[in-house]
Amino acid sequence: MTASGRTGRHSPAAETWRRLRMNRAAVCGLIVLVALTAGAVLAPWISVYDPTAVDVRVRLQGPSWKHVLGTDNFGRDILSRILHAGRVSLVVGFVAVGIGAVFGGALGAVSGYYGRGVDNILMRAMDVLLSIPQLILAIAIVGALGADLLNLMIAVGVSVLPRYARLVRASAMSLRELEFVEAARAAGASDLRIIVRNIIPNCMAPLIVLSTLGVAQAILSAATLSFLGLGIQPPTPEWGAMLSDGRQFLRNAPHLTIFPGLAIVAVVLALNMLGDGLRDALDPKLRQ
Repeated sequence: MTASGRTGRHSPAAETWRRLRMNRAAVCGLIVLVALTAGAVLAPWISVYDPTAVDVRVRLQGPSWKHVLGTDNFGRDILSRILHAGRVSLVVGFVAVGIGAVFGGALGAVSGYYGRGVDNILMRAMDVLLSIPQLILAIAIVGALGADLLNLMIAVGVSVLPRYARLVRASAMSLRELEFVEAARAAGASDLRIIVRNIIPNCMAPLIVLSTLGVAQAILSAATLSFLGLGIQPPTPEWGAMLSDGRQFLRNAPHLTIFPGLAIVAVVLALNMLGDGLRDALDPKLRQ
């Protein structure tokens, strides 16, 4: 093989990254997401004020040089609270989607590979979960387990689990009849090995895209639960809880809700743009 032949061939990951870089909206979303994540991770070092420190002498102040985004009804710095709240919201989003993708993907792979009785049992269980609105299901789980960070992540993760199970099941049903799966079966590989080594890796592309878009939905769900008082409890800052706290001051201090709302909009929009870009970059039809 010539040197030019070696350099002209790209690995699937490199090709995906090349295609993703050509999508300006996806790159913009990635930059915004990285910036928000960096701000959340570095919040303890870049925040000027303690996000839970109360100072009633400066309550409900608008944006100023001292408090860039103003203060809330307890005199707490809103910028510091938004940065620290990002740590909670992003963790909830990614962990909740991880729960849904891992467990839902495993159930979908098993269901699609075996089919028949196993498929009927698992998919009817997923149908039961799908018949309940996602937010209502999350509220019921949080109500049963209690309102804290771990239970919030579990509730949101379980509420999105059927989506991932359905997606992986559809891919597994088409993959189980292909030649490489038949070859592994003929070579004596166990069902577990075939599912782990052959089925699930070939379902990763659509799963990654759905997970990226799912993080945005999970963050919105967590913010909604916190807005209803069923999520993160005070004084821990969280974007949805900040919106809930500021709604009674909309007339006199709208900045209490505007800035947390903009943070939610920014991260959700960034994730959606990145998810759309990944979908196009991973689409095999567009590679031709």
